[in-house]
Amino acid sequence: MASRVLGVDHVAVVVADLDAATQLWRDVLGLRAGAREVVEDQGVEVQMMWAGDTRIELVHPIRSDSPAAKFLARRGPGMHHLALAVENCREAVTSASARGARMIDPEPRGGAHGTRIAFMHPHTTGGVLCELVEGGGGPWLRDEAEERAAE
Repeated sequence: MASRVLGVDHVAVVVADLDAATQLWRDVLGLRAGAREVVEDQGVEVQMMWAGDTRIELVHPIRSDSPAAKFLARRGPGMHHLALAVENCREAVTSASARGARMIDPEPRGGAHGTRIAFMHPHTTGGVLCELVEGGGGPWLRDEAEERAAE
């Protein structure tokens, strides 16, 4: 049986200037700012933004060798990936791999805000980079601390 997808955890957007992007998404578009965090092993700083129960993750590279920096240099700012919430990231990776999915991360690793993540290669999903996320803050696993921080 395939691992169950709970919903969309977030949509990630790579940005050139995290402060300016946060201000735009908050002040112009009306989203609530959530938690901000440096994810050192991925070479990024992320800012979660809330549009109702939907999260938009603003991703800014902090190192020139990070995948986000390479994306920004090649394509400019824009949508980077779609993150799908799963109950168990390891089971989701195993299940997807067994069904022919090409995984960038053959084993889950730590992600922002204490999550477990694994990326699926875009060739598997028709050109969309997909991230499997366990423990995110979607409406099915409301992160009360992040909500309080956003208010």
